[in-house]
Amino acid sequence: MKTLLGLALRSAWNRRLTLGLTLAAVALSSLLLLGVERLRADLRASFAMSVSGVDLVVGARGSPVQLMLYSVFRMGEVSQNMSWASVQWLEQQPGVAWTVPVSLGDSHRGYPVLGTTPAYFDRFRYGDRRELRLVAGRRFEGVFEAVLGAEVAERLGYRLGEQIALAHGSGEGPTAEHSDRPFVVVGILGRTGTPVDRSVHVSLQSMQALHLDWAGGAPIPGLAIPAPMLRKFDLTPKSVTAVFVGLDNRAAVFGLQRAVNGHGGEALMGVLPGVALDELWQLVAVAERYAQLVSLLVVAVGLTGLVAVILAGLNERRRELAILRSVGARPLDIFALLALEGGTLSLAGSVLGAALVWVLVLMLGPWLQANYGLTLASGPPGATEWRLLAGIIAVGVAAGLLPSWRAYRLSLADGMTPRL
Repeated sequence: MKTLLGLALRSAWNRRLTLGLTLAAVALSSLLLLGVERLRADLRASFAMSVSGVDLVVGARGSPVQLMLYSVFRMGEVSQNMSWASVQWLEQQPGVAWTVPVSLGDSHRGYPVLGTTPAYFDRFRYGDRRELRLVAGRRFEGVFEAVLGAEVAERLGYRLGEQIALAHGSGEGPTAEHSDRPFVVVGILGRTGTPVDRSVHVSLQSMQALHLDWAGGAPIPGLAIPAPMLRKFDLTPKSVTAVFVGLDNRAAVFGLQRAVNGHGGEALMGVLPGVALDELWQLVAVAERYAQLVSLLVVAVGLTGLVAVILAGLNERRRELAILRSVGARPLDIFALLALEGGTLSLAGSVLGAALVWVLVLMLGPWLQANYGLTLASGPPGATEWRLLAGIIAVGVAAGLLPSWRAYRLSLADGMTPRL
């Protein structure tokens, strides 16, 4: 058997170009299937780690998913805000330990501006309840002070003490920028891998001061209040986008949610972050299934190519197989050798595909995090990936049995007799 295996290895080396291309096809198809699964799992994990420790998100009544996407992930838009009076009402509800109001709507060079309170830096958590930390400077304390997310500071090259101008909405249009009221960078946050990295953080009072002489999304004609005079006005916000709520006892969250949804003063809704994220994934589940289906079809094509290459090579190898039979190989030995060849190719291709996934994660991980806020796990494959890898190998071995059975049935006389 050792001699037969040596002959089979020499035969494979003589066909290294063909087998190498087949190996590449299996590896690339495995790369696609495992890569889609890694991307899907890490995308879910990145969304889930964007907010932690928040028991309820409260905002104006509408779509729970839309409120979560806008207030937490800075995506999309919310049709209306909730009043400041409702924020104060919420703070006084039994069992509420803390509240963090947030206000969105402005931007700076394409990055969203988040108006909030200093409690945001104490209460907001991400990942496994990790706290926000400043790598430089301090929190905002006065009006027209800004704390930058890690990506904003890095991509735009900002340092402490620099002045930046915010813009109304997306910043498009000749009158959108608040260039007459610059903000001073007083702090820079450490990288989190969440939308915090892509945000400019200012106080709610700063947001109010920025729009005192604006109405309907544009400056009021003939009214321009100098920046130093703005501090003398009442800068209590009139409305906010949403409120993050933490409770003394999480078991009371459903009671507070009912109270919020039934609030008579204003149409509000309370959203449980985990439930809203589940709804979000239900919306994109169809796209996930299509991506997985395409990946499975690519794997099927790769394994079909493996079978086709081995089958096509049988006609060229009939004399070789006959010689193996002539030196003592039994039909079962031929079957085992061909099955071993197919199984080895599928195993090597699958392992190579998994290794390529790991290499691509290491190479593209920092770029995806910097540009899209997507954190890819660089650790070993997860349980689902191991199952997929085992499935690819098992199907590859099973597919290799077809040409093995074909070789098994070749007779010595058929292999030695030239075909006219």
